[in-house]
Amino acid sequence: MSVKVKAIDSQANISAGLRQKILDYKLLIKFRLTLTVVFSSVMAFLIAANATAGWQSILVLSLGGFLVTAAANTLNQVLEKDYDKLMKRTQDRPLAAGRMGISEAVLAAGFMSMFGIICLALFNPWTAFLGTLSLVLYAFVYTPMKRISPNAVLVGAIPGAMPTLIGVVAAQGELTLLGLSLFALQFLWQFPHFWSIGWLGHEDYSKAGYKMIPTTTEGAPSRSLGMQAFLYALFLLPVGFMPFVLGVSGILSAAIVLILGVCYAWFGWDFYQKNNRKAALRLMFFSFLYIPVSLVVFLLDKI
Repeated sequence: MSVKVKAIDSQANISAGLRQKILDYKLLIKFRLTLTVVFSSVMAFLIAANATAGWQSILVLSLGGFLVTAAANTLNQVLEKDYDKLMKRTQDRPLAAGRMGISEAVLAAGFMSMFGIICLALFNPWTAFLGTLSLVLYAFVYTPMKRISPNAVLVGAIPGAMPTLIGVVAAQGELTLLGLSLFALQFLWQFPHFWSIGWLGHEDYSKAGYKMIPTTTEGAPSRSLGMQAFLYALFLLPVGFMPFVLGVSGILSAAIVLILGVCYAWFGWDFYQKNNRKAALRLMFFSFLYIPVSLVVFLLDKI
């Protein structure tokens, strides 16, 4: 009887360990964030391909984008392991909590980046190059720069906007105005999005020594964040019209994206005026809608 009990306990421990390992890898690669990156890339791919791409191409692009993004997020956590321990929202990550060793994470990142870039290279050299550039900028430029200057956000916005460009280049085989316009859309969108997140998480970031946002002499978030969020949202208005000007989408999608941009700018202005948690939360939550809704309406216009 005791042998059976031990066997059951052993199986239970193995099962629990496996579940924890899966959970740790989801945290390591920032699973949900990585899926949003893949979504942006696939949507841009379909827009550029006139919604006629085969499922095999979509699968390869999704896999390549997922693996490269996962590798970048893994390297980010390797480099920030000691700082993640200091922040409440990151202290349970597997490296920070000591549940995973650095060598395991680096090995995983190496395999993911290699296979991810190979998948992207199956389309054309441009997609492989842009995927590699995105990984290098995010892991090795943006990540260390976060502790030096708020200008890290500007650098980080480049790999952050790369998914749409990669998607278009995968479909068209070269840099085009459509790819650059969707890149610009996602690039500019990130500033109001991140300024609201940076304002809300300022105390936690400060504990780890990150200089992510402009601050006052007293160390509080600068009110200029709201004005910058407003201005960047305004810049989105003409950029949102570019697919229509290029003949890629119709007037209906352009109008919807314009309305989204006006709302985004209004939330940015509200954030500037009130400079409080409630206004920052409203801007952040609306930012979650802007890119997916914009890409969906561009694609539906094609269909």
